[in-house]
Amino acid sequence: MSAAPIPSAGRIEIAEAAIRLGTGAAAFEVVREIDLAIPPRQFVCLLGPSGCGKSTLLGALAGHLGLARGRIALDGQPVAGPDPERGIVFQQHTLLPWRRVIDNVAFGPKMRGIAKPERLALAREFLALVGLADSAELYPPELSGGMQQRVEIARVLINRPRILLMDEPFGALDAQTRLMMQELLLDIWTRLPTTVVFVTHDIDEALFLGDRVLVMSARPGRILEDIPLAFPRPRGRDLVTDPDFVALKRRCLDLLRPRDGKPPLPRLTPLGLPLPGAA
Repeated sequence: MSAAPIPSAGRIEIAEAAIRLGTGAAAFEVVREIDLAIPPRQFVCLLGPSGCGKSTLLGALAGHLGLARGRIALDGQPVAGPDPERGIVFQQHTLLPWRRVIDNVAFGPKMRGIAKPERLALAREFLALVGLADSAELYPPELSGGMQQRVEIARVLINRPRILLMDEPFGALDAQTRLMMQELLLDIWTRLPTTVVFVTHDIDEALFLGDRVLVMSARPGRILEDIPLAFPRPRGRDLVTDPDFVALKRRCLDLLRPRDGKPPLPRLTPLGLPLPGAA
């Protein structure tokens, strides 16, 4: 495609971050002491139980939520509010139902003052990228759920964000559409590589998509384990039957299981084997 590529920058740094919600006596800590570095163009999945603060942390990365303490920076600059360079895709799309698909995708460039012919041409390129070149003149209610999410991804990517934040974007889709969207996302990411932070409850989804899986504890959310994934790309669906994949899935299940005072699990290598000297 002729559109300019996604910028190569996109390093995320989080230091001693804690997030509190509510006010006064009703305030409570959602996320506690997150220390994390994500290099540019890495695909990171946040995995954890409901209510552990995954989406809250994503909201802070987007600039929608402030920190109680600590620091979040993108390429060395503190995150101090929303910015199109930190694009976010939610589980439910945010498309304007009264605007054509092409106008929804072109909305960001319109707000930046790009002339109509240029922004519509750019929107058509991004619609082609997500496989919807023939749907430009339709309206969002005329599309299926999976097609709506593809438009949403195009709407975010047209702003060429340095990081792409995804909050369970496929969670409301049926199983078959969800698998198709996972493969489409990886295809788009290989062609327009950007740093991705992807929130999910689904272990298979996290292991199939990510370069790393960050497993979070129950609230207040902490990083229990940072699991690097050594599976080569491109990835096929046969990966889910690979013994190393199965071992890591078992590991994630163990980490997510309530511990009830039991000792912590031993740390494993990316292939699911105990580290030397691990308890």
